Amino acid sequence: MYEFVQYTAADVMTSRPVTVQPEATVGDAQALFEQHGFNGMPVTDGGGALVGFVTKMDVLRAFTLRPDYIVPPYNLIMRDTVDRIMTRDPVSVAPDCPLTRVLQRLVQLGVKSLPVMDADQLVGVVAREDVLGALRKATA
Repeated sequence: MYEFVQYTAADVMTSRPVTVQPEATVGDAQALFEQHGFNGMPVTDGGGALVGFVTKMDVLRAFTLRPDYIVPPYNLIMRDTVDRIMTRDPVSVAPDCPLTRVLQRLVQLGVKSLPVMDADQLVGVVAREDVLGALRKATA
């Protein structure tokens, strides 16, 4: 178990994560979620800078009932842009962040994944599955 305290985000993160741009549609994001099987992804601008993070929960939230309609207009929502549903200024971790701290942030925030930033550069994504895999490896 002591091995786990030596791990950092860089040890387990997904490098070069799939990203989406803010002007992509909610349908585009949903298709990427289905294709890759992950829960969230970084939203980057044309220069590759992180501008947000979008999750499956954000997509679901877009379909919640509102006073102006009884049935959510599926086709309209799927054509809406990611920048309308994403989390802006997402919490991130550095590559050298101890995995114990990553675990703590995931639990405290109740999120499934976090972007990994080196200065202002997106370098990866660390997810619950990554942390659980490291725990499993350290306790084997």
